[in-house]
Amino acid sequence: MALEAYSLAKDGGRRLSANFTVREFACRDGSDPVFIDTRLVQVLQSIRDHFGKPVVITSAYRTAAHNKAVGGAAYSQHCYGRAADIRVVGVTMEQLAAYAEKLLPDTGGIGRYPVRSGRPTGWVHVDTRPAKSRWKG
Repeated sequence: MALEAYSLAKDGGRRLSANFTVREFACRDGSDPVFIDTRLVQVLQSIRDHFGKPVVITSAYRTAAHNKAVGGAAYSQHCYGRAADIRVVGVTMEQLAAYAEKLLPDTGGIGRYPVRSGRPTGWVHVDTRPAKSRWKG
């Protein structure tokens, strides 16, 4: 696990793996720089390869200010470049979380966020923290 720093302006189009670029991990507030854990990229690429479909990253790196604005946890793994909220079209939240569990059996965070009132789509939070953590949000 290595945390890398990139510039959205200079490196936005840079490929991190076969299917992911720096821009996909950038904070939605448009800030620069972008911090990304290399292990997170590996996990997401494995998910992409397994399902054979694009992985949509709805949130990855977040600045502290943006994290607060979106109601993120105080010490969110997003703020450390170690987390992504994802979905895969045609793959259920449970299928996605189950495969993430195979990739991170004894470490990392996996959160399930199902569709509910006020939330039109569900997603899975995946992170590469050293300790194992599982929850439903």
